[in-house]
Amino acid sequence: MSVVIETTIGDMTVDLFTEERPLACLNFLKLCKLKYYNYNLFHTIEQGFIAQTGDPTGSGDGGDSIFGVLQGPQKRFFQAENLPKIYHKNAGLISLVGAGKHLVGSQFFFTLGEDLESLDGQHCVIGEVVEGSEILRKLNEAIVDDKFRPYQDIRITHTVILDDPYADPRSFREPSRSPSPTPERLKNGRIAADEDIDDTDGKTMEEIQEMLAEREAKARATILEIVGDLPDAEMAPPENVLFVCKLNPVTTDDDLEIIFSRFGKVKTCEVIRDRKSGDSLQYAFVEFDEKKACEAAFFKMDNVLIDDRRIHVDFSQSVAKIKWRGKGRGVEGDSRSLDFNNLRSSKRENQDTRNQTSGRRRRVEYSRDRRRTRSRSRKRREISSVERMKAGEEYHHKHENRKRFSRPLSRSNDCKGSSYGEYSRERQAGYSGKYHTSKEGNGKQALHKRDKNTHARRTYEKRLSRKAGQRNLERHQRGVHSKESKEKKSRKYKKKSSPSSSSSSSSESSSETETSSESDSSSSSDDTSSTSSSVTSSSAEEHKKKKVIRMKAQNKKHEIEKHRK
Repeated sequence: MSVVIETTIGDMTVDLFTEERPLACLNFLKLCKLKYYNYNLFHTIEQGFIAQTGDPTGSGDGGDSIFGVLQGPQKRFFQAENLPKIYHKNAGLISLVGAGKHLVGSQFFFTLGEDLESLDGQHCVIGEVVEGSEILRKLNEAIVDDKFRPYQDIRITHTVILDDPYADPRSFREPSRSPSPTPERLKNGRIAADEDIDDTDGKTMEEIQEMLAEREAKARATILEIVGDLPDAEMAPPENVLFVCKLNPVTTDDDLEIIFSRFGKVKTCEVIRDRKSGDSLQYAFVEFDEKKACEAAFFKMDNVLIDDRRIHVDFSQSVAKIKWRGKGRGVEGDSRSLDFNNLRSSKRENQDTRNQTSGRRRRVEYSRDRRRTRSRSRKRREISSVERMKAGEEYHHKHENRKRFSRPLSRSNDCKGSSYGEYSRERQAGYSGKYHTSKEGNGKQALHKRDKNTHARRTYEKRLSRKAGQRNLERHQRGVHSKESKEKKSRKYKKKSSPSSSSSSSSESSSETETSSESDSSSSSDDTSSTSSSVTSSSAEEHKKKKVIRMKAQNKKHEIEKHRK
């Protein structure tokens, strides 16, 4: 939504922030539509700050909002939006003047500088200038008095609304034509915008001659600009650089810098030399950091003896090293001069820098909060680790002996005296010793080693059980054990065997006992039997017993293979 504001020095086009400031933009648009701003005076212009208008009386104290115009003086001000926040970061912004507590009326101003933080939170930004940046430059260069009031009137002559998205309020009537200026609106003016000014009126002859000399100097500068010797006629040499001539050829840059540094900080000191031979041309330029130091050196260093030569000092008139940004844009590096021709690019740059600084600020705040939380959590972890270490030590001392003697090292009793059992005891003793030595250190490390000890003990138990089963199987196959040891181990295998094998073995053992009892009874009853019958009966019994042992060994072998799988 755009509005064209026509003034006595040119026209400006303004884009309004209707989405961010709907009520404030409605007030401004309806006042423009009502021709309320016609012939309003720019009553306050501060260079590099603001240019204020919008008061029909021209005094800076009047003006009503659209609601005050339609409903009476009790609605002179209204409360405008303050969110989202829009800052006065760029030149060319248009803001409604605040009267406190976000109350605004009809007065508004244009910003003529950048980073005007003193205006943030007090005045309501409603738009920006998109065309007519040269008008802002003319406003910034206007001649004003001590109260920042222009000597020559600068007025708004007409306002044209290009697009109005709001409906008209009740009792609003748009005028058919622009009204003529009233005496009340023109009474606070000084010199009319179209009035010719006599520069020589009230001046002495000396002042008139000085003025004519300035005009001649400007004419010469214009000629030099046309020829190409000067980038711009309004360009002036720097005021902090001295021209030093009549030097001795042996005088160097360092010598001059040491001599002139007693007046202030010297930024650069250069003795001009021939490009081919490198010999001194006996003149130099000395640039100071401050203007006062340059003036002091000018008054005190002229006709001073340096290296048996009396030097001559004057202010430099060279503009060779000054980077001129263009017509009306000033010198590069000069913060006082603002480039009004590139307001859009400067706004984008400021927006990018603002985004970067805000992102950097958020990252700094996030890292700061994260460091705080880390320090707090570290303290909590230190406390919890100490408590955990103490609890682990108490638990270990309390249950050390119980754990050591309650759980066997292996499943089979035959392995207690074997080398594997001794090796597991040594490993367990070693891990417990390591735990005792490390319990004075970090509690987490000790607990980790204790868990590792438990895991190692279990794995060795499995390995021992497998080895024991293999050794027993080999012994059974070789038949090296006696009858008593075979009976003992058969009982042990009966306990460890499966229900099916136990049932079969029980049936077989019952049959064996029956046969043995029958053989005993027969042997006791038949004492006079022949030797041949006793030999045949004993060989049959041994054959049956060997058969039973082979079947049990096969069952045990199958169990071990299943366990391995």
